[in-house]
Amino acid sequence: MAMRQTPLTCSGHTRPVVDLAFSGITPYGYFLISACKDGKPMMRQGDTGDWIGTFLGHKGAVWGATLNTDATKAATAAADFTAKVWDAVSGDEVLTLAHKHIVKTVNFTKDSTCLLTGGNDKLLRLYDLINPEAAPQEIAGHTSAIKKALWCNNDKQILSAADDKTIRLWDRSSMEEVKQLKFDTAVSSMEYLADGEILVITYGKTIGFYNALSLDLIKTVDAPAPINSASLHPDKDFFVAGGEDFKLYKFDYGTKEELESYKGHFGPVHCVRFSPDGELYASGSEDGTLRLWQTAVGKTYGLWKCVLPEELGLENSEQLYTTPPEIKA
Repeated sequence: MAMRQTPLTCSGHTRPVVDLAFSGITPYGYFLISACKDGKPMMRQGDTGDWIGTFLGHKGAVWGATLNTDATKAATAAADFTAKVWDAVSGDEVLTLAHKHIVKTVNFTKDSTCLLTGGNDKLLRLYDLINPEAAPQEIAGHTSAIKKALWCNNDKQILSAADDKTIRLWDRSSMEEVKQLKFDTAVSSMEYLADGEILVITYGKTIGFYNALSLDLIKTVDAPAPINSASLHPDKDFFVAGGEDFKLYKFDYGTKEELESYKGHFGPVHCVRFSPDGELYASGSEDGTLRLWQTAVGKTYGLWKCVLPEELGLENSEQLYTTPPEIKA
């Protein structure tokens, strides 16, 4: 009998959670940052969801948040027309980068020396964090608000998704557009996997997988409901997606078969991401919570503890699981 998925619920936010991101694996584990319309991004221990701290300073909804690879720096994008860079160890604000409109997305280069931003003024900006007083480089081309912007191809290129129903690939050195994809509806999310150069995008009920360098289509999968976010497992054997029907779906990447679905939230799911070790995935929702889900249900990991039947001396498979139905982190 299949074991029941028991998510960890991370409370603390008071408004919808609209973005989340994991750090890489560090000597202290890995970490999770969440962006929320309450204007108070939070950092948590990635494998348990335990709250570490809240970054205080924004005066409006925070639309985007990210950590650098080693979780020493955080960056946030907000409705107060600023992006901020934070010391992720102390929680102190390091930089405030003024923009002309709402900022929606932030992304560090691998070496954390440059920050990419995008938002409602339709421009991509590249800030030199070594010389933050210098004016940012700007890339124009999108005709509507930019929703997501990511470094790719070893930080030599940039991918951006906007409300103009396009995804565009840009060259960092020439600042020119290399290629673009056009869609019939706005792209709701975009994820980039450096390993394999795969781009995961969602639009309508569709999850699309593309080669990030050529923007050639690999495959598409249709979900039962409009999807707001999807994430491909690091081993690329399956992917998860969440959207307007409050559910989380897990699909086989090879066969496209739906493997599982869980009603995990009390509102639409806005963001979902796998952890860097692939052992769990996190979801953020309109209901103001983050939830952590096990990739392999029943495995002992983080706060999840599995007891085997022979250890219990019980026949009842319902008793296999030692965690309570709802764990608050």
